[in-house]
Amino acid sequence: MAKMKVLVKDTIADAGIEMLRQYYDVDVHQEWTQDDLRDHIKDYDAVIVRSAGKITADIVDASEHLKIIGRAGIGLDNVDIEAATKKGIIVANAPQSNIISAAEHAIALLLAQARNIPQANATMKAGEWKRSKFEGVEVYGKTLGIVGLGRIGSLVAARARGIGMKVIAYDPYVAADKFDELGTEIVLDLEDLLARSDFITIHLPKTAETKGLIGAKEFAQMKDGVRIINAARGGIVNEQDLHDAIVSGKVAGAGLDVFENEPPADSALVKLDQVVATPHLGASTSEAQDKAGVMIAEQIIAGLNGDFVSAAVNISASPTGIDDEVKPYIPLAETIGAVFTHLNSAKLNSIDIEYGGELADHGIEILTVATLKGMFAPVVHEPVTFVNAPLMAKDRGIEVREIKNSKAYEGTGYIKLSAGDGKDALYVVGALGGGKNEPRIVEIGGFELDIKPGQYMAFFRYEDRPGVIGSIGTMLGSNDINIGMMQVGQSHDTKEAMMGLTVDKPISDELMKQLSDTIHVTMAKFITL
Repeated sequence: MAKMKVLVKDTIADAGIEMLRQYYDVDVHQEWTQDDLRDHIKDYDAVIVRSAGKITADIVDASEHLKIIGRAGIGLDNVDIEAATKKGIIVANAPQSNIISAAEHAIALLLAQARNIPQANATMKAGEWKRSKFEGVEVYGKTLGIVGLGRIGSLVAARARGIGMKVIAYDPYVAADKFDELGTEIVLDLEDLLARSDFITIHLPKTAETKGLIGAKEFAQMKDGVRIINAARGGIVNEQDLHDAIVSGKVAGAGLDVFENEPPADSALVKLDQVVATPHLGASTSEAQDKAGVMIAEQIIAGLNGDFVSAAVNISASPTGIDDEVKPYIPLAETIGAVFTHLNSAKLNSIDIEYGGELADHGIEILTVATLKGMFAPVVHEPVTFVNAPLMAKDRGIEVREIKNSKAYEGTGYIKLSAGDGKDALYVVGALGGGKNEPRIVEIGGFELDIKPGQYMAFFRYEDRPGVIGSIGTMLGSNDINIGMMQVGQSHDTKEAMMGLTVDKPISDELMKQLSDTIHVTMAKFITL
């Protein structure tokens, strides 16, 4: 019987390749173009990439035997996970391989731009001696604001405290006792952090909500002479606005390892003397690469052997050992978690996950993990998997309570995710419905809806009165946005209504504000799933 074949498209550690060669035929083709990859992917059972190789939808479609795609690192921007999932192909990464390297690189950028080290080094190599030109600033006693206190943000906090910085952090998904454990002051809103920080470092994922999170408005809220570090994802900081803030003198310097477009061709921002820039080197240490190569080899071996793939980011592509009655609810659980996170604005200390109807008679552990995965994916820097999602809840001090209820929702099972103890606490309920038994959002915080989730969704809570539906439809239509589905639910306790709708393209912040002002909302949220 012929051995299965593994393609290593990008460089990984030799130790990882040797592990794979014990079981499979392994081909290493770093020189292949995307066209080459598309032409030959049909011959392989597994493929490994880093950041250079891209597994796009057309490459997935061209595959014939592909069972697992491995990303030797954390980020998965270069893999079309949706296309792989639809074809039943597992996607896995090496989520903990480079967190120390990434945290150290953020600290290195902080120090390098505070003391102008690269610029001074360049003049020395040019035979010059310009001491007065490169006067820097001390970091001791300064306030470092960390936006996102996940694994990498926590490591940065510990290292910053070690060099005498005062650390404050904003992360609504981390409990207060976790901040105390890290010796970090909790900041309840981003504006407070921006106003108080001498240095600001970003450790968030790139999502529709975080893209452009730091722009002209946010720079105006900062101290004069603030310094910015971004070693997370390009696009979270608006590069043109950062350029303008540095030129104006508002921002004294920046340390950047990531960019919206990589490489950043002819970037005026990178050319500024006040900017220290590196070409996405956060994971580029020998230790991180060794870990990533070995970790991803272990994932490939598990996937090809039919074993549990611990770092799979789309386990629903091939769930094993799970009751058939439970499997259809896995995508629903992830969706419920994601919608909850997008709509929730309160700090979380605990959550309740209620399983009703047929689910009460089965093991629901995988559904709890899937719910947590959906919850954390939009708000943490590192990719969330079915293994690390429970650890993220634990690390953030969030108590997770599971509840079973034999009562069904209109004859089917349901999942209800809620937080807080008060009657007004947010909760989201989902069930399976429609001709294809697909995930549906059936209730949000006391408002009954029945809406099939889409990529782009908007929710509005407002005083129930005539004319609102027409106003929303007219304004969206005039902006060339089509409504796919709209549902309105009335509250039994108040005179309010909630509208949920799916649309065919993103709704801009400006348009959301116009919509909110027109119908006088108490809550308005556009989300991307």
